Amino acid sequence: MSVTNKNVDSGVGAPRRVCVVLVDRANYGRLQPVMAEIARRPELELQVIASGSMVLERFDEPVRVVEDDGFRVDARIFLELEGSNPITMAKSVGFGIVEYASEFQRLEPDMVLLIGDRYEAVAAAVAAAYMNLTLVHIQGGEVSGSIDESARHVITKLSHYHFPATERAKEYIIRMGERPETVLGVGCPASDLARKLNIGFSPELINDRGSGIRIDPDAPFLLSVFHPTTTEYGGEREQMSELIKALLLVGVQTVLLWPNIDAGSNHISKVIRERRNNAGENWCIRTITNLKPDDYQRVLAKSSCAVGNSSSFVRDASFFWDTSCACGPPTEIP
Repeated sequence: MSVTNKNVDSGVGAPRRVCVVLVDRANYGRLQPVMAEIARRPELELQVIASGSMVLERFDEPVRVVEDDGFRVDARIFLELEGSNPITMAKSVGFGIVEYASEFQRLEPDMVLLIGDRYEAVAAAVAAAYMNLTLVHIQGGEVSGSIDESARHVITKLSHYHFPATERAKEYIIRMGERPETVLGVGCPASDLARKLNIGFSPELINDRGSGIRIDPDAPFLLSVFHPTTTEYGGEREQMSELIKALLLVGVQTVLLWPNIDAGSNHISKVIRERRNNAGENWCIRTITNLKPDDYQRVLAKSSCAVGNSSSFVRDASFFWDTSCACGPPTEIP
Protein backbone atom coordinates (compact mmCIF):
# COMPACT_ATOMS: atom_id res chain seq x y z
CA MET A 1 0.00 0.00 0.00
CA SER A 2 1.29 3.44 -0.87
CA VAL A 3 -0.76 6.33 0.46
CA THR A 4 -0.19 9.67 2.09
CA ASN A 5 -2.37 11.53 4.54
CA LYS A 6 -2.27 14.85 2.74
CA ASN A 7 -4.15 15.32 -0.52
CA VAL A 8 -3.81 18.10 -3.05
CA ASP A 9 -6.29 20.95 -2.95
CA SER A 10 -9.45 19.98 -4.80
CA GLY A 11 -10.13 23.54 -5.85
CA VAL A 12 -13.14 23.82 -3.54
CA GLY A 13 -11.38 25.17 -0.47
CA ALA A 14 -9.23 23.52 2.15
CA PRO A 15 -9.84 19.79 2.63
CA ARG A 16 -11.77 18.70 5.69
CA ARG A 17 -9.54 17.14 8.33
CA VAL A 18 -10.69 13.68 9.43
CA CYS A 19 -8.92 12.48 12.58
CA VAL A 20 -8.91 8.68 12.90
CA VAL A 21 -8.19 7.36 16.40
CA LEU A 22 -6.50 3.93 16.56
CA VAL A 23 -6.38 2.15 19.91
CA ASP A 24 -5.39 -1.50 19.24
CA ARG A 25 -4.43 -3.98 16.50
CA ALA A 26 -8.00 -5.14 15.81
CA ASN A 27 -9.08 -1.51 15.69
CA TYR A 28 -6.65 -0.81 12.87
CA GLY A 29 -7.64 -3.99 11.04
CA ARG A 30 -11.15 -2.61 10.72
CA LEU A 31 -10.15 0.97 9.90
CA GLN A 32 -7.32 0.38 7.42
CA PRO A 33 -9.53 0.37 4.28
CA VAL A 34 -11.47 3.39 5.56
CA MET A 35 -8.23 5.30 6.10
CA ALA A 36 -7.01 4.41 2.63
CA GLU A 37 -10.23 5.71 1.10
CA ILE A 38 -10.05 8.97 3.08
CA ALA A 39 -6.44 9.44 1.96
CA ARG A 40 -7.43 9.02 -1.69
CA ARG A 41 -10.08 11.73 -1.62
CA PRO A 42 -8.83 15.25 -2.45
CA GLU A 43 -11.59 16.90 -0.43
CA LEU A 44 -10.36 15.19 2.77
CA GLU A 45 -7.17 15.22 4.81
CA LEU A 46 -6.39 12.20 6.97
CA GLN A 47 -5.06 12.70 10.48
CA VAL A 48 -4.03 9.68 12.57
CA ILE A 49 -3.73 9.36 16.33
CA ALA A 50 -2.22 6.10 17.63
CA SER A 51 -2.90 5.29 21.26
CA GLY A 52 -3.66 2.41 23.62
CA SER A 53 -1.72 -0.77 22.86
CA MET A 54 -0.93 0.53 19.34
CA VAL A 55 2.14 2.28 20.74
CA LEU A 56 3.28 -0.25 23.33
CA GLU A 57 6.44 -2.29 22.79
CA ARG A 58 5.08 -5.37 24.53
CA PHE A 59 2.39 -5.54 21.84
CA ASP A 60 5.07 -5.27 19.16
CA GLU A 61 4.14 -1.62 18.48
CA PRO A 62 1.35 -2.12 15.90
CA VAL A 63 1.74 1.58 15.04
CA ARG A 64 4.74 0.54 12.95
CA VAL A 65 2.41 -1.47 10.71
CA VAL A 66 0.36 1.69 10.16
CA GLU A 67 3.47 3.55 9.05
CA ASP A 68 4.63 0.64 6.88
CA ASP A 69 1.27 0.85 5.12
CA GLY A 70 2.15 4.41 4.14
CA PHE A 71 0.12 6.40 6.64
CA ARG A 72 1.63 9.31 8.54
CA VAL A 73 0.95 9.12 12.27
CA ASP A 74 0.27 12.62 13.55
CA ALA A 75 0.28 11.82 17.27
CA ARG A 76 1.15 9.04 19.68
CA ILE A 77 -0.69 8.94 22.98
CA PHE A 78 0.53 6.85 25.91
CA LEU A 79 -2.43 6.45 28.24
CA GLU A 80 -2.32 2.87 29.53
CA LEU A 81 -1.50 2.49 33.22
CA GLU A 82 0.42 -0.66 34.07
CA GLY A 83 -1.52 -3.31 35.95
CA SER A 84 -4.28 -4.54 33.61
CA ASN A 85 -6.93 -4.47 36.33
CA PRO A 86 -10.24 -2.60 36.67
CA ILE A 87 -8.65 0.33 38.51
CA THR A 88 -5.96 0.93 35.89
CA MET A 89 -8.56 0.65 33.12
CA ALA A 90 -10.74 3.29 34.77
CA LYS A 91 -7.80 5.62 35.39
CA SER A 92 -6.56 5.13 31.82
CA VAL A 93 -9.89 6.51 30.56
CA GLY A 94 -9.27 9.66 32.62
CA PHE A 95 -5.73 10.09 31.35
CA GLY A 96 -6.98 9.45 27.83
CA ILE A 97 -9.53 12.26 27.98
CA VAL A 98 -6.79 14.70 28.95
CA GLU A 99 -4.35 13.54 26.27
CA TYR A 100 -6.91 13.30 23.46
CA ALA A 101 -8.18 16.80 24.28
CA SER A 102 -4.65 18.18 23.95
CA GLU A 103 -4.09 16.50 20.58
CA PHE A 104 -7.51 17.53 19.24
CA GLN A 105 -6.69 21.11 20.21
CA ARG A 106 -3.36 20.89 18.35
CA LEU A 107 -4.62 19.09 15.24
CA GLU A 108 -7.92 21.01 14.93
CA PRO A 109 -9.81 18.23 13.10
CA ASP A 110 -13.15 18.87 11.44
CA MET A 111 -14.35 15.45 12.53
CA VAL A 112 -13.16 12.54 14.66
CA LEU A 113 -13.65 8.95 13.48
CA LEU A 114 -13.93 6.09 16.00
CA ILE A 115 -14.79 2.43 15.74
CA GLY A 116 -16.15 -0.14 18.15
CA ASP A 117 -16.25 -0.25 21.92
CA ARG A 118 -12.79 0.08 23.46
CA TYR A 119 -12.46 2.11 26.67
CA GLU A 120 -9.71 4.15 25.01
CA ALA A 121 -12.24 5.09 22.31
CA VAL A 122 -14.69 6.16 25.04
CA ALA A 123 -12.05 8.61 26.29
CA ALA A 124 -11.59 10.02 22.79
CA ALA A 125 -15.36 10.32 22.33
CA VAL A 126 -15.79 12.24 25.59
CA ALA A 127 -12.99 14.64 24.69
CA ALA A 128 -14.31 15.21 21.16
CA ALA A 129 -17.91 15.68 22.27
CA TYR A 130 -17.09 18.29 24.89
CA MET A 131 -14.87 20.12 22.38
CA ASN A 132 -17.83 20.36 19.99
CA LEU A 133 -16.11 18.25 17.34
CA THR A 134 -18.20 16.25 14.89
CA LEU A 135 -17.95 12.62 15.95
CA VAL A 136 -18.41 9.68 13.56
CA HIS A 137 -18.82 6.14 14.93
CA ILE A 138 -18.43 2.85 13.07
CA GLN A 139 -19.91 -0.42 14.37
CA GLY A 140 -22.28 0.99 16.95
CA GLY A 141 -25.56 -0.60 17.98
CA GLU A 142 -24.22 -4.12 18.57
CA VAL A 143 -25.17 -6.18 21.62
CA SER A 144 -22.65 -8.29 23.52
CA GLY A 145 -23.87 -8.27 27.12
CA SER A 146 -20.61 -7.02 28.69
CA ILE A 147 -19.03 -3.69 29.58
CA ASP A 148 -18.06 -3.45 25.90
CA GLU A 149 -21.73 -3.09 25.00
CA SER A 150 -22.13 -0.24 27.48
CA ALA A 151 -19.02 1.50 26.13
CA ARG A 152 -20.28 1.06 22.56
CA HIS A 153 -23.63 2.65 23.42
CA VAL A 154 -21.86 5.52 25.22
CA ILE A 155 -19.90 6.30 22.06
CA THR A 156 -23.11 6.05 20.01
CA LYS A 157 -24.91 8.63 22.15
CA LEU A 158 -21.94 11.00 21.95
CA SER A 159 -21.67 10.65 18.16
CA HIS A 160 -23.31 12.63 15.39
CA TYR A 161 -23.07 10.13 12.53
CA HIS A 162 -23.26 6.34 12.67
CA PHE A 163 -22.06 3.55 10.38
CA PRO A 164 -23.37 0.26 11.82
CA ALA A 165 -22.25 -3.07 10.40
CA THR A 166 -25.64 -4.84 10.39
CA GLU A 167 -29.30 -4.01 9.81
CA ARG A 168 -30.14 -5.01 13.38
CA ALA A 169 -27.47 -2.68 14.76
CA LYS A 170 -28.88 0.11 12.59
CA GLU A 171 -32.35 -0.50 14.03
CA TYR A 172 -31.01 -0.46 17.61
CA ILE A 173 -29.22 2.87 17.06
CA ILE A 174 -32.43 4.46 15.75
CA ARG A 175 -34.37 3.01 18.69
CA MET A 176 -31.83 4.69 21.00
CA GLY A 177 -33.08 7.99 19.67
CA GLU A 178 -30.57 8.80 16.93
CA ARG A 179 -32.01 10.50 13.84
CA PRO A 180 -32.51 7.94 11.03
CA GLU A 181 -30.86 10.21 8.44
CA THR A 182 -27.61 10.09 10.45
CA VAL A 183 -27.51 6.27 10.58
CA LEU A 184 -25.99 4.75 7.45
CA GLY A 185 -25.76 0.96 7.33
CA VAL A 186 -22.64 0.13 5.32
CA GLY A 187 -21.43 -3.21 6.69
CA CYS A 188 -18.11 -4.02 8.31
CA PRO A 189 -15.12 -2.28 6.67
CA ALA A 190 -12.96 -5.36 7.33
CA SER A 191 -14.85 -7.00 4.47
CA ASP A 192 -13.03 -4.64 2.10
CA LEU A 193 -9.77 -6.29 3.14
CA ALA A 194 -11.21 -9.77 2.86
CA ARG A 195 -12.61 -9.22 -0.64
CA LYS A 196 -9.18 -8.42 -2.06
CA LEU A 197 -7.16 -10.86 0.00
CA ASN A 198 -5.01 -13.67 -1.34
CA ILE A 199 -5.37 -16.09 1.55
CA GLY A 200 -2.26 -18.10 0.71
CA PHE A 201 0.85 -17.55 2.84
CA SER A 202 4.25 -19.08 3.46
CA PRO A 203 5.12 -20.90 6.70
CA GLU A 204 7.51 -18.07 7.56
CA LEU A 205 4.61 -15.67 8.11
CA ILE A 206 3.89 -17.58 11.32
CA ASN A 207 7.18 -19.24 12.16
CA ASP A 208 9.47 -16.21 11.83
CA ARG A 209 7.84 -14.63 14.88
CA GLY A 210 6.77 -15.67 18.35
CA SER A 211 7.85 -18.90 20.01
CA GLY A 212 6.80 -22.54 20.35
CA ILE A 213 6.39 -25.33 17.82
CA ARG A 214 6.84 -24.82 14.11
CA ILE A 215 3.46 -24.59 12.35
CA ASP A 216 2.83 -26.35 9.04
CA PRO A 217 0.09 -24.20 7.39
CA ASP A 218 -0.60 -26.93 4.82
CA ALA A 219 -1.74 -29.26 7.59
CA PRO A 220 -4.80 -28.68 9.80
CA PHE A 221 -4.17 -26.08 12.48
CA LEU A 222 -6.22 -24.15 15.05
CA LEU A 223 -6.25 -20.38 15.65
CA SER A 224 -6.88 -19.40 19.26
CA VAL A 225 -7.42 -15.95 20.77
CA PHE A 226 -8.70 -15.47 24.31
CA HIS A 227 -9.22 -12.01 25.78
CA PRO A 228 -10.25 -11.26 29.38
CA THR A 229 -13.88 -10.38 30.04
CA THR A 230 -13.74 -7.31 32.26
CA THR A 231 -17.11 -7.98 33.89
CA GLU A 232 -15.81 -11.41 34.96
CA TYR A 233 -12.52 -10.12 36.35
CA GLY A 234 -10.81 -12.70 38.54
CA GLY A 235 -11.84 -15.82 36.65
CA GLU A 236 -9.56 -15.50 33.63
CA ARG A 237 -6.74 -17.63 35.09
CA GLU A 238 -9.04 -20.65 35.45
CA GLN A 239 -10.65 -19.98 32.07
CA MET A 240 -7.31 -19.85 30.25
CA SER A 241 -6.08 -22.96 32.06
CA GLU A 242 -9.12 -24.88 30.83
CA LEU A 243 -8.63 -23.59 27.30
CA ILE A 244 -4.99 -24.67 27.11
CA LYS A 245 -5.87 -28.01 28.70
CA ALA A 246 -8.42 -28.56 25.93
CA LEU A 247 -5.98 -27.50 23.19
CA LEU A 248 -3.33 -29.91 24.45
CA LEU A 249 -5.90 -32.67 24.76
CA VAL A 250 -6.93 -32.21 21.11
CA GLY A 251 -3.25 -32.14 20.15
CA VAL A 252 -3.66 -30.23 16.88
CA GLN A 253 -0.99 -27.63 16.05
CA THR A 254 -2.27 -24.25 17.24
CA VAL A 255 -1.48 -20.58 16.61
CA LEU A 256 -2.22 -18.67 19.83
CA LEU A 257 -2.25 -14.86 19.90
CA TRP A 258 -1.51 -13.07 23.16
CA PRO A 259 -4.51 -11.29 24.75
CA ASN A 260 -5.29 -7.58 24.62
CA ILE A 261 -4.50 -5.17 27.45
CA ASP A 262 -7.84 -5.36 29.32
CA ALA A 263 -8.16 -6.12 33.02
CA GLY A 264 -7.06 -9.71 33.59
CA SER A 265 -4.72 -9.99 30.60
CA ASN A 266 -1.66 -10.38 32.83
CA HIS A 267 -3.30 -13.42 34.44
CA ILE A 268 -3.94 -14.97 31.03
CA SER A 269 -0.38 -14.32 29.86
CA LYS A 270 1.04 -15.82 33.04
CA VAL A 271 -1.00 -19.01 32.57
CA ILE A 272 0.26 -19.35 28.99
CA ARG A 273 3.88 -19.03 30.13
CA GLU A 274 3.43 -21.47 33.03
CA ARG A 275 1.74 -24.13 30.89
CA ARG A 276 4.31 -23.68 28.10
CA ASN A 277 7.20 -24.20 30.51
CA ASN A 278 5.66 -27.34 32.04
CA ALA A 279 4.05 -28.99 29.00
CA GLY A 280 7.18 -30.65 27.66
CA GLU A 281 6.69 -32.62 24.46
CA ASN A 282 2.90 -32.23 24.66
CA TRP A 283 3.15 -28.52 23.76
CA CYS A 284 1.49 -28.09 20.34
CA ILE A 285 1.18 -24.29 20.37
CA ARG A 286 3.01 -21.36 18.81
CA THR A 287 2.40 -18.02 20.55
CA ILE A 288 2.48 -14.81 18.51
CA THR A 289 2.26 -11.25 19.80
CA ASN A 290 0.84 -9.53 16.76
CA LEU A 291 -0.06 -9.98 13.09
CA LYS A 292 -0.78 -7.34 10.47
CA PRO A 293 -4.51 -7.03 9.66
CA ASP A 294 -4.25 -8.78 6.29
CA ASP A 295 -1.92 -11.47 7.68
CA TYR A 296 -4.33 -12.13 10.54
CA GLN A 297 -7.16 -12.62 8.07
CA ARG A 298 -4.98 -15.02 6.05
CA VAL A 299 -4.29 -17.15 9.12
CA LEU A 300 -7.94 -17.03 10.16
CA ALA A 301 -9.10 -17.98 6.66
CA LYS A 302 -6.81 -20.99 6.48
CA SER A 303 -7.32 -22.29 10.02
CA SER A 304 -9.39 -25.44 10.48
CA CYS A 305 -11.12 -24.05 13.55
CA ALA A 306 -11.06 -20.84 15.62
CA VAL A 307 -11.08 -21.29 19.40
CA GLY A 308 -11.62 -18.51 21.91
CA ASN A 309 -13.71 -15.38 22.34
CA SER A 310 -12.53 -12.96 19.66
CA SER A 311 -15.33 -11.19 17.79
CA SER A 312 -13.32 -11.79 14.60
CA PHE A 313 -14.28 -15.46 14.85
CA VAL A 314 -17.87 -14.43 14.17
CA ARG A 315 -17.45 -11.44 11.89
CA ASP A 316 -14.23 -11.87 9.89
CA ALA A 317 -14.51 -15.65 9.63
CA SER A 318 -17.84 -15.27 7.83
CA PHE A 319 -16.08 -13.51 4.95
CA PHE A 320 -14.11 -16.65 4.18
CA TRP A 321 -16.83 -19.29 4.44
CA ASP A 322 -16.81 -21.42 1.32
CA THR A 323 -20.04 -23.05 0.12
CA SER A 324 -17.93 -26.00 -1.06
CA CYS A 325 -16.94 -26.75 2.52
CA ALA A 326 -17.70 -30.36 3.33
CA CYS A 327 -19.27 -29.39 6.64
CA GLY A 328 -21.98 -27.37 4.85
CA PRO A 329 -23.24 -23.90 5.78
CA PRO A 330 -22.99 -22.52 9.32
CA THR A 331 -25.87 -23.51 11.56
CA GLU A 332 -27.26 -21.91 14.68
CA ILE A 333 -26.90 -23.97 17.83
CA PRO A 334 -30.21 -24.09 19.78
